[in-house]
Amino acid sequence: MEEINVVYNVHHEIPLGVLLANYFYMTGLSAGSFILSTLAYGFGIKKYKPIGKVGVVLATLLLVLAPLNLLIDMTLPWRFWHLFVYLNPTSPITWGSFLLIIYPLNCIIYGYFMFKGDEKKTKVFGLIGIPLALSVHGYTGFILALAKRGLINTALMPTLFLVSAMVSGIALMILVVIVKDRFFSAKREVDRELIFDLGKILAWSIVTDLVLIFSDVSVLLTSEAAAYEAAQLILRGSFAPYFLGVEIFLGSLVPLFLLFFPKTRRTLTGVAIASALVMIGIFVMRYVMVIGGQSIPQS
Repeated sequence: MEEINVVYNVHHEIPLGVLLANYFYMTGLSAGSFILSTLAYGFGIKKYKPIGKVGVVLATLLLVLAPLNLLIDMTLPWRFWHLFVYLNPTSPITWGSFLLIIYPLNCIIYGYFMFKGDEKKTKVFGLIGIPLALSVHGYTGFILALAKRGLINTALMPTLFLVSAMVSGIALMILVVIVKDRFFSAKREVDRELIFDLGKILAWSIVTDLVLIFSDVSVLLTSEAAAYEAAQLILRGSFAPYFLGVEIFLGSLVPLFLLFFPKTRRTLTGVAIASALVMIGIFVMRYVMVIGGQSIPQS
């Protein structure tokens, strides 16, 4: 009897797409913007008062728009209410669903008292909002970390998401403040010292982010086969141009040069370009984690 070999070419699906990466990106921008706004109104650092109102407006708008990515990505978006009825206390998604309601409500209350001039209540809701902001973005890192895939199944993922959120939030704030001061203020003059000060914070935040990335990749390279394969995917494989080229080089190293080099760190152009590159790099980081993280089959 003749033997017949049947070969099946099973396509490896990637269920989570760019919309989810964009959701992670926008919640990170929101968290970073909110925390920056509390520097003056929560912690009393007066020199950051000009970014307080800008920060809370950005945080609220981004958190209102971010879930739209999830609704568009859902096959049956009208069933989103199931998340609030069929609860699983051990699931980050259950906790995240309620955080997506509580956090923007706190942002609105915080902003209301800020614009009203009630500094005492503004401080209270600002401080309440900090753990909410950290949680609403941190849970996204937990969602990825709990997936049994080499690239994202790491204890550093929530921390990496939070630090990169601050990096992108600072970069966004710099760009928005420059545009606001240049085109929408009475004097049409940018507060250069504020921008340069935010640039310093941005530079050291990038350094912290790079340390975490280096630690994460180092662990992947010395771990089990699936983790090692994941490291190769972003260092030599199809995602290397995104990770090494865009996220690390254009999104981190070039901005660091611009923010530390004497001739560019004290210029609005240099800080603005660095901020724009950082925002691109952080988005690509989200893309690599979401799409690249699913490229290797589940272990």
